[in-house]
Amino acid sequence: MNKDQVFLCGLGLGAGLMYLFDPDRGRRRRALMRDQVVHALNASGDAISKTSRDLGNRASGLAARMSSWLQSDEVDDSVLVARVRARLGRLVFHPHAIEVRVHQGRVTLSGPVLASEVNPLLKGIASVRGVTEVENELQVYEQADHIPSLQGGKRRASGQLAWMQSNWSPTRRLLVSAAGGALALYGMRRRGVIGTAAEAAGLGLLVRGLTNLEMKDLIGLSGNRGIHIQKTININAPVERVFELWTQHENFPRFMSHVREVTDLGDGRYRWKVAGPAGISVEWEGMITKQIPNQMLAWESIPGSLIEQSGVVRFQPNEDGSTRLDVKLSYHPPAGMAGHLVARLFGADPKSELDADLLRMKAFIETGHQPHDAAEKKAAKREVAAS
Repeated sequence: MNKDQVFLCGLGLGAGLMYLFDPDRGRRRRALMRDQVVHALNASGDAISKTSRDLGNRASGLAARMSSWLQSDEVDDSVLVARVRARLGRLVFHPHAIEVRVHQGRVTLSGPVLASEVNPLLKGIASVRGVTEVENELQVYEQADHIPSLQGGKRRASGQLAWMQSNWSPTRRLLVSAAGGALALYGMRRRGVIGTAAEAAGLGLLVRGLTNLEMKDLIGLSGNRGIHIQKTININAPVERVFELWTQHENFPRFMSHVREVTDLGDGRYRWKVAGPAGISVEWEGMITKQIPNQMLAWESIPGSLIEQSGVVRFQPNEDGSTRLDVKLSYHPPAGMAGHLVARLFGADPKSELDADLLRMKAFIETGHQPHDAAEKKAAKREVAAS
């Protein structure tokens, strides 16, 4: 290990120790990390159990399939009907609309079907083992209008495209994770372009298998899949007072723990500075998109911001004079869902942060006392300690 590597390792170790033993939040971070480790161990046990059951079931299914292939293709009509009906759900959107009749290996299909599904249906049924001929008595329709049996419906993914599905089985995830880990190790040992490519591909497969998330979500290219949070809370204060606090964004550090500074840029635009993973500051600009006094407040980050975030808060007065607050937030973390997973490892889970901040805001409004763990108060403590 050269000097640069030793320096980087030491730097990383020092940053980790500072993060875990911070005087203000070190105890909470250590407790959170301990809880996450326990949760990970429990989740690993459940995953191992599910994977072992899935492997056993697949092994039994494979043995049964091999045994059936060794037998004669002549099957009972009732068995062939079951095979055809099992295949229908992978070929058409409305399998229950199709009537299946079998006589000595000859399959007759009847009932309504969409024109775009006819050819795949006939070819798919013809490939079922034991089928000698397919007779077409289908009623073909270009559109499903006014045909009740063709309304709605959803076709299941074909087994041939199983690797393209978004949700993988435990066995498939295990195989991909093992292959990805082996490929990554190979890439680490081999230098050059091939080694780098193999390492990157292996790590990608490993993360894909461990998280069960599509690659486009892991790298933030899905475009429409982010983190969505919703929370409702009642505050023992009139709606006018609650709404006024929410419109004064500069006061957020007084009761929020991770919002370090909010700067009013004018024209409804604000610059936010928050504490990200490992205490690293993250900044972005946002703007108010809609504001109805004492009713609603909506905002979103400006295009090109590091954090793509939007939200809406609805204010509703209760009969007892208190206020019902409905908060909905959406954000796309940097590097997609992988960025969210990394942030959670460092205790920056937005759902938990929102719950805690809303409780601080509730206490701040109802009592008038600033929470001891608010960002502004912690910054003052650090200044006093430094002096």
